[in-house]
Amino acid sequence: MTIHETAIVDAGATIGEGTRIWHWAHVCSGARIGAGCSLGQNVFVANDVVIGDNVKVQNNVSVYDAVTLEDDVFCGPSMVFTNVYNPRSAVARKDEYRPTLVKRGATLGANCTIVCGVTIGEYAFVGAGSVVNRDVVPYALMVGVPANRIGWMCVCGLRLTGQGTVRCDCGETYTIDNESCVRHG
Repeated sequence: MTIHETAIVDAGATIGEGTRIWHWAHVCSGARIGAGCSLGQNVFVANDVVIGDNVKVQNNVSVYDAVTLEDDVFCGPSMVFTNVYNPRSAVARKDEYRPTLVKRGATLGANCTIVCGVTIGEYAFVGAGSVVNRDVVPYALMVGVPANRIGWMCVCGLRLTGQGTVRCDCGETYTIDNESCVRHG
């Protein structure tokens, strides 16, 4: 584990082997972070957060309470999580946090926003600057404000084209129709 001298890791936080925490990051006491992760400059991780193994959280990302990131998730620079759906400064709503789940292998592009209470499916790909305000199915390529599915992505990060049985350049094979993309095991 590597923790930069300017980072703050509160007592009680769980940090996995080989995880790197960079400049001016802050990890709160209840956070659970897996092995082989990288938390970039100016990252904040709240108490009620679970981060799996091999997760990359790029610079200027705040991972707020009630967010779970499964293994191999990528959070691009300055992307945003929320945890209260209708915040007001004068109204306390800490008992109304909506859980957000980002499943294995998903990519959240730079400057995208994930509105609380959604699930991002396995290996989904949210384009830079997009706003996700509803659940995302596995392997979906989501872009826009609000984000809409415009295609499908392979586990390797290449866009898949076609319908029926589709083979990626990396060798992975999928069955694709208008509503789903299923990886062959």
